[in-house]
Amino acid sequence: MNHSDATLDFLEEQIPTLAQSAVTVAYWEALSAGLSVLQVEDGHLVEAFPDGSRRIIKKVERGVKIPKGTEFSLREGA
Repeated sequence: MNHSDATLDFLEEQIPTLAQSAVTVAYWEALSAGLSVLQVEDGHLVEAFPDGSRRIIKKVERGVKIPKGTEFSLREGA
């Protein structure tokens, strides 16, 4: 398949939105299946249950914010 650079750029720009949608769908599908889901809320790891209740597991450190467009590598020893 031969795409122009502009087409590829457009498609790549859609990835964050598609990824967020997939995470949201997976979250609701897990709860609908009667499973709990772990997530971070206000600096705490929280277990969310299908009945809407939540249980704090532990406090977690703040995540690292990476500006959009930043290039980085995840390599061992780096």
